[in-house]
Amino acid sequence: MYEYKYIKLDLKGIIESKPTQDYHAIIDDHAKEGWRLVQILTPPTGPSGAATYFELIFEKRI
Repeated sequence: MYEYKYIKLDLKGIIESKPTQDYHAIIDDHAKEGWRLVQILTPPTGPSGAATYFELIFEKRI
């Protein structure tokens, strides 16, 4: 059995959206705690045609 953790990262910028946090560091920190990155989910786009956030999905064996 696994437990899951979801971390939402907002994106900023009009032409080139960038995450508001360093997702590489977040992934590295969670890996040190035994979490495994499963997926980076980009949700449906906003009114401007670009995503406004994405989610990091982690799993860890219970």
